[in-house]
Parts: sequence; structure tokens; C-alpha cells
Amino acid sequence: MPAPDISVIIGAYNAMPYLTRTLTSVVEQSIGRDRIEIITVNDGSTDTTGKELERFAADYPGLFQVFHQENSGGPSAPRNTGLEHARGRYVFFLDADDYLGEETLERMLAAAETNNTDVVLGKMVGVNGRGAPASMFVHNQARTDVFNSRVYWALNPLKLFRRDLVERHSLRFPTGYQVGEDQFFTALAYLRADGISVVADYDCLFIVKRDDGQNITVTTRGADQRISTLRMMVDLVEENVAPGPDRDTLMHRHLAIDMFHALIHLVKENDREVREKNLTDLREMLTRSYPDSLKERLNAVTRLRAELILRGMLDELIELERVDRAHRSAGTTPEVLVEDGHAYARLPFFRDAGRGIPDDCYDISRELRANHRLDSVTLDDSLLKMTGHAYLRRAGAGRVRTELVLRERESGTEYRVPAEQVATPGLGADEDGGAYAYGQAGFSVTADLRTLAGGERLPRGLWDVFVALDVDGIGREIRFGNKRLPEVDTRPATHVVGEGADTLVVSLYYTHPYSNLTVDIGESKHHVTDKLRVDDVAWSSTDAAMLEITGSWKLASLPLRALTVRLGDEKGAYVDFPVAAVGTQGFRARVPVTALGAGTWTATLRLAGAGGLSWRASVPARPGMQPARWRRLGMPRYARPTSNGKQFAMRVDRVRVGRALAERVRR
Repeated sequence: MPAPDISVIIGAYNAMPYLTRTLTSVVEQSIGRDRIEIITVNDGSTDTTGKELERFAADYPGLFQVFHQENSGGPSAPRNTGLEHARGRYVFFLDADDYLGEETLERMLAAAETNNTDVVLGKMVGVNGRGAPASMFVHNQARTDVFNSRVYWALNPLKLFRRDLVERHSLRFPTGYQVGEDQFFTALAYLRADGISVVADYDCLFIVKRDDGQNITVTTRGADQRISTLRMMVDLVEENVAPGPDRDTLMHRHLAIDMFHALIHLVKENDREVREKNLTDLREMLTRSYPDSLKERLNAVTRLRAELILRGMLDELIELERVDRAHRSAGTTPEVLVEDGHAYARLPFFRDAGRGIPDDCYDISRELRANHRLDSVTLDDSLLKMTGHAYLRRAGAGRVRTELVLRERESGTEYRVPAEQVATPGLGADEDGGAYAYGQAGFSVTADLRTLAGGERLPRGLWDVFVALDVDGIGREIRFGNKRLPEVDTRPATHVVGEGADTLVVSLYYTHPYSNLTVDIGESKHHVTDKLRVDDVAWSSTDAAMLEITGSWKLASLPLRALTVRLGDEKGAYVDFPVAAVGTQGFRARVPVTALGAGTWTATLRLAGAGGLSWRASVPARPGMQPARWRRLGMPRYARPTSNGKQFAMRVDRVRVGRALAERVRR
């Protein structure tokens, strides 16, 4: 019997009635039952979980393996049992109260196979008020790792793992832990993996908060277990990642999340001795595993927690957690002091002389979130005009200065234009309980693309748009455009501005997938050829010797005086003919062939000076056109369209009367 593609492993303990939906979501996967196996482990349940597993196994013969074992006290042992019996090329762990989107396994397997990656994360959605990791699911990621993405902030095992990776490194879940045991397995898998993929454009996994409150993270109380898990993970990181930025990246996650959860339970503990022991354990860990480089990464409240732990200040730590919990419950934030280019959160014991905690533990300058919006963007000839607003949330009273920054994507060359501040009364009233006002956050700015580069035109390239914000010395640079008013048109708009040597092709567009504004100068990405075309070539209905070339354009703006039709002969002579507008987005060039000398003439459509160079496109041939005839100085002449590949060409000459008579006689 061939091995399945995926082994779905489900450990279950007293999981009814949630288990039914979980199992149903797996058997109904779009990938098909012939490509999966479902391994279920009843971990000593005292409800009807075991019977429900057997019922599904009977209803779907050959699809299920059901194992019953004594209760192990946690999810590790059931998952390990499942791994011992898995045959699939991949394994997927699913908790018995969660469920899958219909296409989850198909999409995640495709990501692994297409990108040749060992681990795949699928977007998670919280159900019934349960929180779900989100920062790693902003967009699909074909291939990444723990140091260049946010995947390490999702250490649950509810993912797709290549089984060869698991077996090659003997990965198993550690037993003896009731919470956080999954972190060890997942973190090692991440570190050993040859690539990690993220499926973010589909709701893959629905994680459920149980109505009975029996999620294991809720029922497991006390800080001891969480501190043990934290120390295990700190040891794992230090054993597998050298000191430096990469290690700090991973340690950041453990102090920001796992230490925080441990402190929540420390505060709930009533026994002073237990609290003191928990504090001592945390202090020992930080003493050996908290370098200055890591400290600089943490937010203020985590830095302050660490400082109080290292100083052994238990009562102050408890007070900090009380205040922090109150803010989180009320959806509020501490007051902010902006001073000398820094912002400080007024958390407990700020500038308390008796305790002497340094200001940098309260510094939130890097944490202030920049709120911004693009209200309008236009191009008037070569003048790029933008309006919008930008401010640092919780730093409302400061003096604001705003600059437009255009930075070329490849070279990093940048040019800055100061913006005019515009009053924005009422801005901020719907945030933070209206505690902060941002009355001067608006801006209006105009940049002349023809003179922006030190008096010269902006060079060819993709110029990404940023807004540089300064609030009382606190600086922030914002990639701009992805937040905007609904009426801002996001369709790419290509403009041809100026004339002659000053003609410039400028395209405004929004990037994918982040939808930020970029200015394309000189057809680096958006080409005039895609939006300008010749539709027809024909003789005039009113003048037999007048050639009419008609076309259309789908440009945001086009100076027709810069557009010409050029007729050139084999000797290098040429004549340019202007075009005239037809309707709103059409043009016509009228070519009096009587003005052309003898020779073979080809036609091109030209846009003089575009992007600093002349742009041209061949006028396409029109097979089957009849010749035109006229007289010049009493002598008959003709213009006969000829075959010259795909380009329109015609032979202009006088009619050879003697040759024509001789030809007629021979007939």
C-alpha cells in the first residue's frame, strides 16, 4: 500500500463535542482521502472521546488509526505516539478542539512541494474569542527562515512538517510539561528546516476557545511550569544559535511572550515564598542570558520587567503587572512624556528617586506607532502633488515637521522636499480615549520632477515614496501610500509630460503586495508601448493622395505635440507629420504623400525625448491597400504600399509613361 502524502495526528483528551467538527474537517479535505491518513490518540479520556474516534474509524474504513492509552497529563505523549505510527511524507498536528478550512492540506502541501520547504505555516483564525498569531501571516512567503520573518512567534506545532526532517533529527515532544512543550519541537524543526513556507491568503486553521474553559493553557495554573518551559527554550536557543543578532531575534520572542505569561501567574500566586522562588529562578536566567544587545530590542514594559527582576524587586514587579493589566483590560496606555528627542511611558516608578530605575527602561521612542494616510496624489505636468497626514501616536503635543522622500530602489539615491503642515482639527479623537490630539499632522507637498535632482530632472528608475516625520526630535520614516482615502485611484497611471528634449514619462503605481506608492521615471516598469498604438492606416476618403494614420492611447496624460509620425526613406531622409486629437483618447496624422520625393518610405510613430531618449514604434503594415495616384508638374506619380515585413512601407515614384505604354502593347 503506497504511503500517503500527509499523516494528520490528533491527540484527544475529553474533547467532546468539539472532536466531531475537528474530525469532519479532516475527512472532508479537498486533497482527497486517498492522499491522507488520520492517526488519533485517545489519551485516557473520561468522556465519549474514545467512542467518537471509533465511530469515525468505522465510518471511514482504512482512513483512521485509533490508539487508546492511559492519560499522560499533557499533549506531548499522544503526539509522540502518532509520530511512531505515521507513514506520510509529511505530518500535520491538529488539536482535538480545532478544525481546518476545506482546502488547508491541499494548499499547504502545494506550498511545501512548490518551494521545496520542510515546514509550512497556514493562516490561523481565532474562534469564540481566542487570540491567534497574526504577524507572520501578513502575506504569503514562499521560502523564509526564523531570522528573516515572524514565523518564530508562532511556536505551536499546528503546522505541516516534512517527516524526513522529523525522523532525521529525531524530533519528539518533551514529556513532563503541561504547557509550552510544543515550543521545543517546533523551534528545533524551524532551526533544522531547509526552508519554511507561509500560506497567508487562506484561512487554514481555526483555533477554538472552548465554552467549558478546558483549553490546556487555561487550566494549567502556576508560574513554575511556565518558567521551566522558558528556561528550556532559552537553553535551546543558546545551544543552537551563536551570540549575536540572530540569537537576540529568538530570545526577544521568549522574553516578550513567555516571561510575560509566567509573570501573570506569579502575580496570581498567594504564597509569598513561591513568588520569591519564581523571582529567583527568573533572576538567575536573566543574569546569564540578557545581554545589552537583547535589551535594546525589547519594548519598554518588558525592559522594565527585566530590570525589576534583576534587582529582585518583587513588590514593584507585582505593582507593574497590576498597572499593566489594568491598562490592557481598559484598552488604554500609560501617559507619555516627550522630552529632548525621546518619549517616555509614565509606568510605575518612573523617575522615582528612591528606586533609581534608569530612564531608558521607560523609553518608548521606537515603539510609537506612526499613523498615516494618503489623501490625494496628482501629477500636473512635472509637478507631483500629495496631501495627507502623518503623526506618531501618543506624541500629540510636539512640534511636527514632514518631508517627502523619493528614494531610488536600486541605488538608494534619495531626494527630499519639505512639506507644508496643514491643520487637522479633531484628528486622534477616536484613539486612546481622545487623550492625544494631532492638530498639525496634515501636510501638503509639491515636488517638481524636472528639477528635483539638484536642478536636474529626476533620473530614470523606480522611486519609492516615503514620508519623513519629526516630532520634537523623534524621527520616523514611513513607506507611504498603503493607507489612503477610498477615492484615491490605485490603478497605474502613466503620464507623458513636457515636450521635445524635456519630455518625461512618469508612472504612478502601487506596489504588490504592500500597495505602497512608487514613481516610475523613464519606463523602468511601465511602458508607453503598452498604452499607445496605431489602429489603422488608410487613404483619406476626401483626398486620394492623403494617407491617414489613426491610433489611440490609454495614458493618464499625453502632450500630442510631442507625438509625430515620421516617414523615412532608404537614403536617411525623413519628414515628420504632427498628430491631432480625435475624441478624448485618439489621434490622427495626415500625411500628404505628394510632399514625398521618390523612394521607399517606412512609417514610425515617435514620441520625442521620452525618458530622455526618443521612443518609437513601427506603424504596422496594412496588406491589400491600393496605390494612390496624382500629377505633379503635369507628370503622373504614384504611392504604392509594399510588403516590408510587419512595418508599413510604400514606394513613391513617377509613372514611367514609355514603360507603361510598352507594357500595354505587349498585352
